[in-house]
Amino acid sequence: MKIGYARVSTTDQDAGLAAQERDLQAAGCEKVFAERISAVKDSRPQLATAVSFLRKGDTLVVTKPDRLARSTGDLLALVDRVRERGAELRILSMGGAELDTSSPTSALMLTMLGAIAQFERDLMLERQKEGIARARTEGRYRGRVPTARAKSDQVQSLAQDGVAITEISRRLGISRSSVYRCLGRNF
Repeated sequence: MKIGYARVSTTDQDAGLAAQERDLQAAGCEKVFAERISAVKDSRPQLATAVSFLRKGDTLVVTKPDRLARSTGDLLALVDRVRERGAELRILSMGGAELDTSSPTSALMLTMLGAIAQFERDLMLERQKEGIARARTEGRYRGRVPTARAKSDQVQSLAQDGVAITEISRRLGISRSSVYRCLGRNF
């Protein structure tokens, strides 16, 4: 059985998720697991469910390797988990070619491409840090605008009116921990 996995990093990438799901179904996937979550996060529940769904002889199919992992180590660990279940991994789009883990050559290519993807990400993060440092020295970088602190007066007012922490959080669109911080309470 072919099991598909699709992922996008943010909720505003619905078109990309739909395209992945379409491609996976066209590739013959009978079941597709999809989620909107960053690959940097440790927990990708739908990926874990897809891997646990695999049985001997199944194939986990993804459109691109970056949908699975951001680092070579993460990618190789996933390949190991898939193989432990007696299944294989197939990647549909590798510059016009497909790769799977059923052959040593494809497994080697997958490892190399994972290393290159991680290298590119590391370079991008390095350039980002350099840009932020340069902007700071030029006085152009202020950092992220603190959203919860800007709503501190509203938090205080709602709390004085007897509104519960969870309700304050929901009404103002901030986390419960931010509400506690605005109230100066430990939690």
